Parts: sequence; structure tokens; C-alpha cells
Amino acid sequence: MSNSTLPGDPPGGRRAVAVWGIGVSVYFVAVIFRTSLGVAGLDAADRFHVNASALSTFSILQLLVYAGMQIPVGLLVDRLGTKKVLGLGVVLFTAGQLGFAFSPSYGMALASRALLGCGDAMTFISVLRLGTRWFPARRGPLVAQFAGLAGMAGNLVSTLVLARLLHGVGWTAAFAGSALAGVVVLVLLVLFLKDHPEGHEPEPFPHRGAAYVRRQIAASWREPGTRLGLWVHFTTQFPAMVFLLLWGLPFLVEAQGLSRATAGELLTLVVLSNMVVGLVYGQVVARHHGARLPLALGTVGATALLWAATLAYPGEHAPMWLLVVLCTVLGACGPASMLGFDFARPANPPERQGTASGITNMGGFVASMTTLFAIGVLLDATGGDYRIAFSAVFVLQALGVSQILRLRRRAARRERERLTASRVSSVHVPV
Repeated sequence: MSNSTLPGDPPGGRRAVAVWGIGVSVYFVAVIFRTSLGVAGLDAADRFHVNASALSTFSILQLLVYAGMQIPVGLLVDRLGTKKVLGLGVVLFTAGQLGFAFSPSYGMALASRALLGCGDAMTFISVLRLGTRWFPARRGPLVAQFAGLAGMAGNLVSTLVLARLLHGVGWTAAFAGSALAGVVVLVLLVLFLKDHPEGHEPEPFPHRGAAYVRRQIAASWREPGTRLGLWVHFTTQFPAMVFLLLWGLPFLVEAQGLSRATAGELLTLVVLSNMVVGLVYGQVVARHHGARLPLALGTVGATALLWAATLAYPGEHAPMWLLVVLCTVLGACGPASMLGFDFARPANPPERQGTASGITNMGGFVASMTTLFAIGVLLDATGGDYRIAFSAVFVLQALGVSQILRLRRRAARRERERLTASRVSSVHVPV
């Protein structure tokens, strides 16, 4: 891949990093709020007097709203720009976190998580779009991985800081106090964030009605690269998401007999592994574009192998070394899911980037939502048998891999055709 900047590419530089950093800080806070239930699942069950299925409904509803909002958010970002969509997202997810802090009942807590999911849905697609507006195209894979890295840093904060606050100052103070971070990033966003650098304004995007919206979605979906990106995201992201978002702590405490402190350390290991692997994957793909699919499928295979070894271990509890390896491998799931955007991005023109990213981003969250629900139902049906419940992971992985293998050749052929056409057209562009 050439390291030269393409004609019309934004320049990047320090100002790009500063502006993009504000967008990333919004996503960072959104992930803290999104994953806060992961360290509070057992407390939430006690506070609202609910069983495993009802507890999983918190995360399922949050992800249902998130996934359902992805295409509308992509269209909004393409039409309104990053700043307006991100600002609305901050207001919504901060209100959701505050509502969760003060919810007196299960129903109000559910509504708060839905509101949080709606605001959260507006962050990542906006940050990806901000990256494409401020950095050269060749930086795309690395910028996307750094955005994911910031998200995992947010997860780390919820695992380490919020967990301690929760058991130190209590439910209401911990969640309400964390909501102040939303106010801080909203101020930064309003004062300093810009949609694009000077001289790189996008083409005007006039409103063209519902028919145009449908054509945007249909055109993005027709691209094999968009669909391949969705299935890569679907297959790679959900094992770690389910583990961190809700079921990891109960699994480690109730099924593996660990203390909460030790379980928290293993959840932290997933996050730290994610951050390291994200840097590695970003560098590899930036240098070797053909490594995208091997990295994605390798991550899926390693994850399936470690889950199978953990669940099939003949003893009552898996040994600590196996749980450590499992959590380390789960850390690769987030970076692998970011590879889905590296299939969708070159498959679509600039005016469809938000829409295509929204379609791709639905994949992992639909898979996570499905698995969260399946695990909750199976736990209730089997009296808390985590081995049976977590076997749902393999079903979703098999489905995703079958779709990746079905689409990979068509997507690669179409990407080669686009690249060839781009090179030919650039030859005739006057300099």
C-alpha cells in the first residue's frame, strides 16, 4: 500500500489529532456508561430483585436500541455532520446514566438503559466519520483501531474505577457521579470540535426524501464488502462483549468459584489484552491489507478453542492458567471486530461512509444481544448451568464464519475492481 497522500485527502497533523481526540473522548465516556452494568450485574439483580433473564434484559434492550439506531445514525452523520450527532448522543447517554442512578424500579431502570443505548449509538460511527474527515485514507485502519482502543480504555475505567465507587459510595452516588464525565465532554465538544479541516468541506448534501435514504441503504448493502464487514463484526465482537457487558463476572464468581476481586482482575486482563492487540492489528493491517481476513478468522478460531477448553474442562472449576489464557484471547475480539470497517470502507464512496459503517456496526451488537438473551434463558432453564448456557457462543460463531467464507471472494474481487478504477481515474486528473 502506498504511503503517499491521495489527491483531496485531508492533511492530518497535530490539529487533526486534537480535534479527533475530542470525538474519541466522547466515545470513551460512552463506553464507560455502556459497560458500567458489567461490574454492577450482581448488584442490579439484588437492587431490582430480578432473575438471570430479567437481568440480561438490561443489556439486551440497550443493545437492541444501539443496533436499531446504527443505520439511522449513519444517515444522520452523512447528512448533518459529526458535531451535531455527537452532541445529541452525549445529551442522551448522560441522561440515561443519570436516570439509571436514580431509578426506583426495574421498569424505570430499563427505560434509562434504552436512553443510554440510543445516545451511545451515535458515538462510534461519528468518530469513524471524524477520522475520515481529518486524516488521510491510508491512516484509516490505524485510526479505527485507536478509536477502539479508546473504547477499551473506557471499559477499563468502568472495571477498575466504577467497581470501586460502587462498593465504596453506593449505587446512586457511583452512577450519578460518573454522569459528570458526560457534562465535561459535552463542553469540550461544543467549544472545540470541528467537522472537517478548512478547505476540505464535503459536497453539499441536500435533503432528497425517503426514496434517497432507501437508495443509500440499498446501495451500501449491495456492496459485498459492506456485508462482509457486517459478518466479520458479527462473528468477532460478541464473545468479549457478552463477557464484559454482563455475564463475565457472574460466570467467574458463580461458576468458577472466584472472588469478586479476582474476577475483576480477569475482566481487566481482557481490556488490557484488547488494548495491546488493537495496536498490533492496526499496524499490521495498515502495512498488509491482505492480513484482514486471516486475522479475523484466526481470532474466531482461537476464541472458540479456548471457550471449548474452558467449558469442557473435566474438573469442577477450570484452572486459573486456563482462565487467564481465555481472557487474554478474548481481548483480541474487539480489535478483530474493527477489521469489519476495513472491508466496508473501501467498498463505498465518501457520501455513503456513515451508512456503510452503521450497517457494519450492527453486526456485533446483534450477535451480542442474541447471545445475552440466550445465556439468560439457558441459565434459568438449566438452574444455572453455565457450561450449557455459554455453548450458545459456538452457534453464533458457526453462523458468522459460514457467511464470511461465502462472501470473501466476491468482496475481494469487487475491491480490486474499485482500486483499479480509482488508479485509472487518478491518471487523468490534472495536477
